[in-house]
Amino acid sequence: MNHFRAQLPSFDLPKRLARLGELAYNLWWTWQPEATRLYSQLDRAMWERLNHNPIRMLREIKRVRLNEILKDKDYMNSYKRVFEDFDSYVAQQDTWTHRTQPKLTSNPIAYFSMEFGLHEILPIYSGGLGVLAGDHLKEASDLGLPLVGVGFMYAQGYFSQRISEDGWQEALNNMLTFEDLPVNMVMQNGKPVTVEVEFPDRKIALHVWEARVGRIPLYLLDSNVENNSEADRLLTARLYWSDLDRRIMQEVLLGVGGVRMLRALGLNPTVWHMNEGHAAFLTLERARELVEDGVPFETALEKTRGQNIFTTHTPVPAGNDEFPLWLMDKYLAAVWGQLRLTREQFYDLARHQQPHGETFSMGILALRYSEGRNAVSELHGHVAREMWHFLWKDERVEDVPITHVTNGVHTANWMARRLRLLLDQHFGEGWMEHLDEAELWEKLDDLPDNSLWEVHQHLKRKMNFYLRERVRDRWTMGGFHPVQVVSAGVLLNPYVLTIGFARRFATYKRASLILSDVDRLLRIINRPNMPVQIVFAGKAHPADEPGKQLIQNIYRTVKRAETGGRLVFIEDYDMNLARYLVQGVDVWLNTPRRPMEASGTSGMKAGLNGALNFSVLDGWWREAYNGKNGWSIGEDKQWDSPEAQDHADAQDLYNKLENEIIPLYYDRDINDIPLDWVRRMKESIKTVTPQFSTRRMVKEYAERLYSKALE
Repeated sequence: MNHFRAQLPSFDLPKRLARLGELAYNLWWTWQPEATRLYSQLDRAMWERLNHNPIRMLREIKRVRLNEILKDKDYMNSYKRVFEDFDSYVAQQDTWTHRTQPKLTSNPIAYFSMEFGLHEILPIYSGGLGVLAGDHLKEASDLGLPLVGVGFMYAQGYFSQRISEDGWQEALNNMLTFEDLPVNMVMQNGKPVTVEVEFPDRKIALHVWEARVGRIPLYLLDSNVENNSEADRLLTARLYWSDLDRRIMQEVLLGVGGVRMLRALGLNPTVWHMNEGHAAFLTLERARELVEDGVPFETALEKTRGQNIFTTHTPVPAGNDEFPLWLMDKYLAAVWGQLRLTREQFYDLARHQQPHGETFSMGILALRYSEGRNAVSELHGHVAREMWHFLWKDERVEDVPITHVTNGVHTANWMARRLRLLLDQHFGEGWMEHLDEAELWEKLDDLPDNSLWEVHQHLKRKMNFYLRERVRDRWTMGGFHPVQVVSAGVLLNPYVLTIGFARRFATYKRASLILSDVDRLLRIINRPNMPVQIVFAGKAHPADEPGKQLIQNIYRTVKRAETGGRLVFIEDYDMNLARYLVQGVDVWLNTPRRPMEASGTSGMKAGLNGALNFSVLDGWWREAYNGKNGWSIGEDKQWDSPEAQDHADAQDLYNKLENEIIPLYYDRDINDIPLDWVRRMKESIKTVTPQFSTRRMVKEYAERLYSKALE
């Protein structure tokens, strides 16, 4: 097919700086610190004000400033290096994939996800699932894996969070201006590429936007098309609509529309990877294509099943989307006819008996019609096999065909620039190409303790400065009570032991576990000569009332005068705030009710920056913890009573804080360096970075799942 991307918008830039405009539309710059600095050094205040958006910056910056920068030899030398690296990166042929998995290079791998977390300027993500998807794309680009991302171009992004004086979460939805974002509409012969998805009473048209992630194209579907009804134009306006009508239509658009979009672009993926069950309708659309050519439905399923891969992230059945059969009748009545099935045969594909009636389960659909199935940590693999055993009743639980690939994080994206520079000096340049090799990290023991501690202190000061400026900016906007100023971190001290707790506020994550005994906590944080400060951040889904109540309860404790400003809640958690926190805290706290944390990745980001994890033995930490790289909370066992588990975990948390963590942090040598703490920091970096990187993770997908799909 003769298709092309819309021509990149032009900027009024001097010729010698013209490529800044080109690079702004490839998110490669987001994980290249020197490339990021090409924009920030133009005008640091503007860079922060525009939330790190190079496109807006290049539009707004004055020509006189650009003429000045042309005379800066250091800047121009950096500009030259960055674009030499960029051109070499894009043109590289001798990639890991070409060297080790050449059979994967012939056709693309389609990667479907409801959300992608790539950078704060493109808010089409809500949390960990999306950030994982974004890291997956970045690593696939680094490894030369021919991945193609498929998702939605949300017109309103994800909501901005405001916390009222009483601690209640308020959701603000703002329309995005696509012209200010690193996306371009996909065109053919001067017209937008358009695909259609049929519902019983109408068709919905979709346009396609493209974001470039290094070598990887990410195609984003958009229902805001002129001929669609007003209601249909809003279908892709927000992530995760709460009402089931919009939710099921979104998932049809993603699964069915995504397949049709790839066909319209002339792409013929040989592997179809579903990141969660939201895209599971793609299994039926791929079968329908063959049925339309005269292939019997069962044969069509068998022909397509082998190329489908499903990654489940939910350790509880309720975490999988399920739709009542009457809703399926309403929106998919035409589909069973297209598949040459009766209504009952169609529902038997994913029928699930629930106490409130029969449902159509997206998790069952994805599991049954994918040959590759994986959980996202070792423990989650055990949980998933138990949870879905009823689909393979004749198998032993341990033989249920669901494997695991433990999640990872994109090291280049999350490791602090100052730490990377230190490791460049210690390991030599090029070490990032070997970051998943454990042998490399053994050399970390020889790194001078004071060098690592100085970098960590720099990052803590940087985080504290950022949080104070964030409070100042928020206060000047108005509607911010003086008490909220203190609650938002203005009194934080960069030389005090700092604990971070930042994640989605769902009740099973037990954000308030550390508040179980407030009087004891107040004694801990106000301990003479050994104080502690705790930074909370995170959003609850707008429809999650218990999650919002959890935030309110924490916020009310934070506001108490007795905390002395040492407990803080930072509103509007996003990828930018996450970077400061995972790079700047001393301890990363994680308190899910085991075994409900499928994996988790925020602790990985903190750990590779030298923070010490203090976590329940759930998800990834159960695999990572070795007794020297952080601390555990509670026991590695199942509990019959949630109340007993909560009590035991809370007591263990308090005891270890008081007796181990705080004394270790404040035990200093004559140079004021906590030597034993720094040794644990090194252990954290050397164990977390290689094993829990997307480098290892994506290689594992390629070798164990993608390659197998081609057999």
